[in-house]
Amino acid sequence: MYRRCSRTPLSRLVIIAALVPFACGQDIFVTPIPNAPFSALIDVQRSFVQPNGAVVNVKTIRQIARDGHGRIHNEARELVAASSSDTPQIRRIHLYDPQTRTAATLDPHEKTYWTMIVNRPPATVPPALLAASPVGDTLPANELTKQEDLGMSEMETVSVHGVRQTQTIPANASGTGKDVVVTDEYWYSEELRINMLIKHNDPRTGSMTMTVTQVSRREPDSGMFEIPPGYNPPNQ
Repeated sequence: MYRRCSRTPLSRLVIIAALVPFACGQDIFVTPIPNAPFSALIDVQRSFVQPNGAVVNVKTIRQIARDGHGRIHNEARELVAASSSDTPQIRRIHLYDPQTRTAATLDPHEKTYWTMIVNRPPATVPPALLAASPVGDTLPANELTKQEDLGMSEMETVSVHGVRQTQTIPANASGTGKDVVVTDEYWYSEELRINMLIKHNDPRTGSMTMTVTQVSRREPDSGMFEIPPGYNPPNQ
């Protein structure tokens, strides 16, 4: 089965922006490992191909962090126009504590939160889809897929390993009447156990680039990993 993102009408971009990074299964997955604290920003650049062929360019930023215990802080923010100077508004904050397996979702606008106990701990490397990890799975070997080792580089003073995956979708399955080439690129840091850069391009639907920037290796403020005072469960 070929992966394809659904087309998103421009009028709905801001409303569902918090979900957009996950639309194709693509995201910077922060692994809950101990003894490797850091904080950073994710710069997100997106383009959407509209049904009429027009291309809409948008962007956002997100803060991520992990403390020495492996606790995670991960934001979801609105998308704004690529030309905008506005700071995207936070829509959701996800927290996770690997010691208790407790996941919490915060709504800063409503000052509410939801918690749940995760049945099993998340992986300590990015999901298999993100194959730049040395233990990541590769695409199925066939004449329509290709994986290229991009070697080693450096981002934010850490070493990263790059992989490019190319998938050719035949004309009879692409929905366009011609062959379509979908490209994914991942740059993985073994030291931080996260992908530092993800690129996705599908000519039918658009493109996405997620880049980890402003990395600090200092221990983040413990308050980033706790439910703030004044937040309550919904309907309370």
